[in-house]
Amino acid sequence: MRTPRLSALILLIVAAAATRLLPHPPNLTSVTALALFGGAYFASPWLAFAVPLLALLGSDLILGFYPDMEVQYLSFAVVICIGLTLRQQRSIARVASAAVASAVSFFVLTNFGVWALGTLYPKTLVGLEACFVAAIPFFRNTLIGDLFYTAVLFGGFHLLEQRFTGLREQTPALEAAAFAAAGK
Repeated sequence: MRTPRLSALILLIVAAAATRLLPHPPNLTSVTALALFGGAYFASPWLAFAVPLLALLGSDLILGFYPDMEVQYLSFAVVICIGLTLRQQRSIARVASAAVASAVSFFVLTNFGVWALGTLYPKTLVGLEACFVAAIPFFRNTLIGDLFYTAVLFGGFHLLEQRFTGLREQTPALEAAAFAAAGK
């Protein structure tokens, strides 16, 4: 059954993925933030993975596929797992820390993938180091984008939850209280 909360979550993720289609500086996108958000907010682990990854796939269908994209999808799956750790408590500090951890994990995994699967760098420790050093300038935009879009998604949805009670997460205690209040 689709609830207003589920519909709003899906809409936010699809909208965030659509921002990839707008002009933007390299690596300053919403994708990591939407993966983190999906992991943190979807009650179903299946949806936590499926919705963000399908939104990413949808934007990739429009933008075009690229070599070794499976490494990026794996990286986003790791970010979703980081988001799962936020389910019980979403404080500003925890969400910001998770956004930084997500940016770092994406940087490490994707650049390792460039080195391991590509032909640009020799398969030596020197080649691995050169790959990571060459990627450092892109990390700045990754971190800025991840922090910005994480604040927009998490902060925006928190404000929506405050304004529209139908979007609030129902805990078992709240559900029992609502059931009792309805006289059932």
